[in-house]
Amino acid sequence: MQFKKIAFFIISVILLITGCDSKNDEKKETIEKKQTKFVISSQITPTITLEKIDNGIDFKEFKGKVVLLNFFATWCPPCRAEIPHLNNLQKKYKDSFEVIALNMGEQTGGQTPKEKIDEFIHEHSISYNVSNEETNFKISDMIGNIKVIPTMFLYDTKGKLVQKYVGIVPEEMMETDIKRALGK
Repeated sequence: MQFKKIAFFIISVILLITGCDSKNDEKKETIEKKQTKFVISSQITPTITLEKIDNGIDFKEFKGKVVLLNFFATWCPPCRAEIPHLNNLQKKYKDSFEVIALNMGEQTGGQTPKEKIDEFIHEHSISYNVSNEETNFKISDMIGNIKVIPTMFLYDTKGKLVQKYVGIVPEEMMETDIKRALGK
């Protein structure tokens, strides 16, 4: 019982000291403006405009469609393994669903050369949007600093986040979530 009283007293003193620090009042507020609107180019759609909104992302060119943002890399085996699934879903839901794949560069950290991306798209018969720009890293930071690839974000027709996937995901699971996002 005595231990509980001492612990309560110590915790109270710590909270009082840290909660009443007057130094915070003297500091000037620094407001950092972060970029929330991005225009990227794609192999399929010439430009794609994404803008962060309160509950998600506004995809200007894909209003009324479910959008899957796919953060990938050409050197990543699970990323390559999911391509047929994404192609199938893009084909099956072509009027109401869009995949936007954002390349996260080389293992060395550099940008993937355009020729290598073009060859990768052709080799894997990719039928969805692929972006290979520096902007992809800024979009990653805006959404939540992608640390693992593949990572995908599924947005409903209003741009609200429906599901986040980390790692390779079965096609059936994504299809169930796409139907849910479409209200089916």
